[in-house]
Amino acid sequence: MQLPLKNIVFDLAGVVVARSPLRFPAHLERFFSFVFTTPEGGVPKFWEDYDRGVRSVDEVAEAVAEYRGCDIETAKANMLLAVEYQEEVAPTAELIRELKERGYRLIVLSNMSPEYIEFLRKKPVYQYFDEEIISCEVKLVKPEREIYELLLSRYGLNPAESIFIDDRKENVDAAAELGIRPFHFDRSNPEQACADLRREILTEK
Repeated sequence: MQLPLKNIVFDLAGVVVARSPLRFPAHLERFFSFVFTTPEGGVPKFWEDYDRGVRSVDEVAEAVAEYRGCDIETAKANMLLAVEYQEEVAPTAELIRELKERGYRLIVLSNMSPEYIEFLRKKPVYQYFDEEIISCEVKLVKPEREIYELLLSRYGLNPAESIFIDDRKENVDAAAELGIRPFHFDRSNPEQACADLRREILTEK
């Protein structure tokens, strides 16, 4: 028998926030295709290091420039510009507000660089979260086991009372190995994903 859920843990990009499909320029979509898609083998090591917080934006801009065959100034400008196109995913934001009103503990667990998290913390939806684990601040990234262990230990979470929501299957699978209930969020259909989450979570209370 499953224990009732108390802790709702959210990834950010692709779940709580996403780039605007109407506003995001096509040239940036192409430029960052190695991040926005899920190629075999994952993102390049330099981008993982960026999320891990062990390489600065200037260092990563140099690596991106080499990867894309452009100058460093263009690479850095594109990196900083892309941040500004992140918007709240409306169905998720609505669900988060409802979960907060119901008394659930809401937590962020996200792979995120310093520039991105600084921008996203200013979004209205972010005020509803009680705690956070951000990769660049703890020097760990999903799906490494250690970042989930840190989540559980730092906030005293019972994994059987917790659910983790992420748009990358490898990340929720890693959480499930520690007994956290996994939910693979379909970023292409957030309305349906949130409807499924609402049924799974709110029907228990």
